Amino acid sequence: MAVAVVRKERFPDFLNTQQLSTIFTTIHYSIMSDLPKPVVFCGPSGVGKGTLIEMLMKRFPNDQFGFSVSHTTRKPREGEIDGKHYNFTTVETMKQEIDEGKFVEYAEVHGNYYGTSIAAVEAVRKENRICILDIDIQGVMKVKESSLKPIYLFIAPPSMDELEKRLRGRGTETEDAIKKRLGNAKKELDYGQQSGNFDRIFVNADLEATFEELVASFKEWYPELDEVAPDDDPKNCTSNGCWIS
Repeated sequence: MAVAVVRKERFPDFLNTQQLSTIFTTIHYSIMSDLPKPVVFCGPSGVGKGTLIEMLMKRFPNDQFGFSVSHTTRKPREGEIDGKHYNFTTVETMKQEIDEGKFVEYAEVHGNYYGTSIAAVEAVRKENRICILDIDIQGVMKVKESSLKPIYLFIAPPSMDELEKRLRGRGTETEDAIKKRLGNAKKELDYGQQSGNFDRIFVNADLEATFEELVASFKEWYPELDEVAPDDDPKNCTSNGCWIS
């Protein structure tokens, strides 16, 4: 994609700063609209969004996807790496950056702030990769108010009983946290199942079956994706050839 360099001095003198800002914003979004559409994943905590995203990236490897790394004010869990799983920050810093308009979406969930920065999404798209956003319902509502035009996916559990079983199976949540997440899940399911809120809904009763449905949808939306067949052995490749890892 060719990108034109536009210099301010080439515009007529009668254009004021606000008009120039509008022109450059229009040029910016025109360029960004030619890049791959982002994909929003949404669903209750414990429904399997993270696992499905990881599987998707393995099926379509070589950085065809880019995971939008969210900001959060919660404390890191064991094994989580700052800048990879989340950008961990403070409430004060995040509130300031929200006020400065640096976030596409943000929300307070379970007493902590979560958000997706504009810079995180654009960095992925500028590399011609499909940006994945894993966000909650509040985040979805804010994205719908933004300039992004993503594909919206909702991942639902087969039942509330199964969702509770999965949350307890994690072994990382207190009883109060589980009850809070289940209460939020009911509201999320109500919103997720309303007509027009999402482009596609996947009921994750069986992980493998749900994943294959997801793969079929992505091949429909992005026919240029380079797929690794499920039975392919993982390979490492260099200029000297490929070998099975």
